[in-house]
Amino acid sequence: MSHHDLSAPNPSIVALSRRRLLGLAGATGIGLTLSACGIGGGGTSSSGGDNTGTINALFMKQAGFSEADILAMTKAFQGVNPKIKVNPTFVAYEALHDKTVAAAPAGTYDVVLIDVIWPAEFGSKKIVSDVTSKYPDAWKGEMFGGALQTALYQDKYYGVPWILDTKYFYSNKDLMAKAGVEPASLASWDGVIAAARQMKSKGVVDYPLVWSWSQAEALMCDYTQLLGAFGGKFLSDDGSKAAFNSGGGVAALEFMQMTLKDKLSNPSSTQALEEDVRKVISQGQAAFALNWTYMFGMANDPKESQVVGKLAIGQTPSGPAGRPGVNGSMALAVSAGSKNQKAAWTYIEFLTSQDQQNKYAKDSLPVWKSSYTDPAVIETNPQTVAAASKQLDSMILRPTVPNYNAVSQKMQAEIQKCLLGSKTAQQALDDAAKAADDILAS
Repeated sequence: MSHHDLSAPNPSIVALSRRRLLGLAGATGIGLTLSACGIGGGGTSSSGGDNTGTINALFMKQAGFSEADILAMTKAFQGVNPKIKVNPTFVAYEALHDKTVAAAPAGTYDVVLIDVIWPAEFGSKKIVSDVTSKYPDAWKGEMFGGALQTALYQDKYYGVPWILDTKYFYSNKDLMAKAGVEPASLASWDGVIAAARQMKSKGVVDYPLVWSWSQAEALMCDYTQLLGAFGGKFLSDDGSKAAFNSGGGVAALEFMQMTLKDKLSNPSSTQALEEDVRKVISQGQAAFALNWTYMFGMANDPKESQVVGKLAIGQTPSGPAGRPGVNGSMALAVSAGSKNQKAAWTYIEFLTSQDQQNKYAKDSLPVWKSSYTDPAVIETNPQTVAAASKQLDSMILRPTVPNYNAVSQKMQAEIQKCLLGSKTAQQALDDAAKAADDILAS
C-alpha cells in the first residue's frame, strides 16, 4: 500500500498517507494482505538455533493486520510452539527501514517486515537471509504470481510475502449513468479517455480523472502501473542501465501529460497523494481514479463519503501490453544476524499460513488463490475479492535495484517537470535516465 519508500519531498507526510490509511483499511475490513502458506513443511535451517528460545519480531503499526491481529496470531503460535517465545515490536512505517538496517549487525531482531522495494538492498547487503531453499515448490503454483515477486531479487527469495496490495481502478457508477457511459467501456485506457471526454462534454463533471501525482513515491506507483500497461520497462535486460526513456515508458508519460493538457485530469493531481484522491472521489468531484484497496471501504462509509454505494472497484484498465497492477506488497524475512533462525522461520511459516490468513480475512484478504473460493473469505467483501482475484496475479515491480531510493527521487523530479509543462516526456525521461545510470554505476 506498497508506494512505499517515500522519498520526496516530505517523507513523513507521504509515508503516513499510505501506511496509516492501510491501517484504516484493516479497520474497515478491506486491507489487502497476502499469505504465504498453510501447507506444512518448507524446511528448516541447517544452522541458527534449535527451534526453541526467544525471538524478537519487528512489525509496522499502520498497515494490513492490526496490532491486535498480530498479537492474537502470536498467542496462537506460542500455543502450538510452547518452546518458542516471541517478543513483537511495532514501529511506524517510516521508521521500519532504518531500524531494520541499524539493528542488523547486532542481530537485534530475528524476524523483520520488509517492503517490496527493499529486497535488492537487504539481500545484496546481507541484512536478511536467503530463504530460497525453504520454499516448497507448491507455493509457486498456489500463491498469486504478484505475491511471489514481493521478496524476490536475482532469482532468490529473501522473505515470505505477507501483506499484498495494488492499485485498483475506481469508477463512479452514478456519474457514468448520467453521461451514458457503459461500464464495459472502461476495460481499456482508450475507453476510459473516451468516457472522460464524454463526461466532460456533457458537463457531468469538470475533471473526470484524479491522480496522486505529487512529487513523491505515490507518483512512481501510478507511473509504474501505466508503464506496464503501455509495454515499457524500467531497466535494460542486464539491469545495468535505465530503459524507461524509450517505448512504453515514454508513451505512459505522454498519456499522463495528455490527460492534464486536455483538462480530463484534475490539475490538483500534481500536488495530490492518495488520500487527496480519495477525498475528491468521495465528494463526487471525479469519476475515475487509481487507488489502493482502502479507498473502497472508506468510500462506502457515510462518515467519510458522499458516494456510498456509487463506486465500483475493478481491475486496472488495459493498455497495449496488458493491465498489471503496481506491486505494493511486504514480506516477513529472517534477519541475517539472527542467532535463532530456525525458530524465526517457524514463526514466519505460521503467520503466513493459509489458515491464519483466512482467519483474519476481514482485515486482510489472503494471497492464496484457493482462498478466493472460500465462502467465509468472499463474504468479507465480495466486490473487492472479485477484483483482487484477477489483479493480484498480474503485478509490476518498481526497479529492483539496491539504490532504489535515489533512482526514485530523480525520476519523480523529472516526471513532475513533464507534468507541469517545463519538459517534454522524452526530455524528462532522458534526463531521468542519465541520472539513474550514474546512480546505477556508482
